[in-house]
Amino acid sequence: MAEAPGSTGVNLRLARQARGFSQQQLASMAGVSRQAVSAVESGHSDPSLRVALGLAQALGLSVEELFGPGEPAAPVTAVSVAPLRGRAGRVALAPVGDRFVALPLRGDTGAGLGFLPAGGLANPPSLAARATASGTTSGTTSGTDDAGLELIAVRPIGPPRPTLVVAGCDPALPLLATPLALLDPPVAFAWWPCGSAAALRLARQGLVHVAGVHTQGDSGEAGQPLPDGADVVGFTAWREGLAVRPDLKSVVTGLDAIARHRLRIVNREPGAEARRLLDAERQRLGLDAGDLPGYGTQAAGHLQVASAVAAGLAEAGVASEPAARAYGLAFIPLAQERFSLVIPGVHAASREVQALLKVLSSPWLLAQLASLPGYDAATCGDRLT
Repeated sequence: MAEAPGSTGVNLRLARQARGFSQQQLASMAGVSRQAVSAVESGHSDPSLRVALGLAQALGLSVEELFGPGEPAAPVTAVSVAPLRGRAGRVALAPVGDRFVALPLRGDTGAGLGFLPAGGLANPPSLAARATASGTTSGTTSGTDDAGLELIAVRPIGPPRPTLVVAGCDPALPLLATPLALLDPPVAFAWWPCGSAAALRLARQGLVHVAGVHTQGDSGEAGQPLPDGADVVGFTAWREGLAVRPDLKSVVTGLDAIARHRLRIVNREPGAEARRLLDAERQRLGLDAGDLPGYGTQAAGHLQVASAVAAGLAEAGVASEPAARAYGLAFIPLAQERFSLVIPGVHAASREVQALLKVLSSPWLLAQLASLPGYDAATCGDRLT
């Protein structure tokens, strides 16, 4: 069995990836062979003095910084996409434009079937004193910037690396991680699940590279203004409707039947397209919010709505057809939806966005989307504006 790479190899790999270099690019700049870089990163050999000097110079580091004993990374100031209010916690840390963005890893954003890796720790013990003393956060470890966005101090776990940051509610978005990781050099992926309105707000604030929004036909993008100079690229399409417990399939024929039988629903947060669709159908039928038990609940996404129904916490909820079918629920369509990727003009030429545009046509990604019942990927990668 091959040994795991030691700290020397890990430091080199992280420093290379953080600068966006492939092994061949780094080898060429350092005047060494790609095999030498690979051998050091994998832990199969220690670098000679010539190799160590060449690699350190190419990466803009000293030999001691690159190959010496590991030291905790200095804190950086990051903008948090959601309030932490001074609490410690694990975050995904990514450079977006000319600043760092932190995505709190808690609840559904921090766990799939297991915990997701963190890029840093926000406000760990004694961080405030150390950060202030070193001056790395301009004398502050929290507060707000000129736009009122929360600033937090984050202790990176390893060097931050190029990361595509996407906000949106489509649970198929994490499929982008695999083809992005296979690029040379690779690009990491971070997903902030939220409704369309929140995703566009984060994009306008410059906190994400891409906002995922879904709308009906050509009705506009979630009723919200687009970021300046934005491009819109297709991703998927699906039907949106009522995800219903299978045993109630013959009883529930629509939202009016849910209200008539006083069945409990699970709702989405304000600003989510699913909630807007539910309200439009409710108003069309002349129903009040009080006619729908559970109207005040707020699930975080399509899969969360379907999971709550499958677990018996509610009898129905508005979700995408792929989410309903993934949990074996009955489905009553209400609208055809298009899910698109909105790219702010300021990030269009970035390495992260260019990597996204490249992998959207990946045969692997298209095959994965086609394998999910209820998805239509016919416009994936198509420029819509």
